[in-house]
Amino acid sequence: MQILITIQIVLSVLLVTLILLQSQGSGLGSTWGGGGETYHTRRGLEKIVFYLTIVCAVLFAVSSVSLLIFQI
Repeated sequence: MQILITIQIVLSVLLVTLILLQSQGSGLGSTWGGGGETYHTRRGLEKIVFYLTIVCAVLFAVSSVSLLIFQI
């Protein structure tokens, strides 16, 4: 039970960090001098951060449901 809570805390911190890295107005592209485009595709590190966010969100949901199941 304690390991699931620890995993959930770590995933939540990681998920918040990854989401903040993707803020719409100041994404990773505009952080290092890019930006100004109205539409762009995700490339390089920005694409990896996007996919990691999805994976972390799914893992966080799975850990939340498993914590509910094992708590009962």
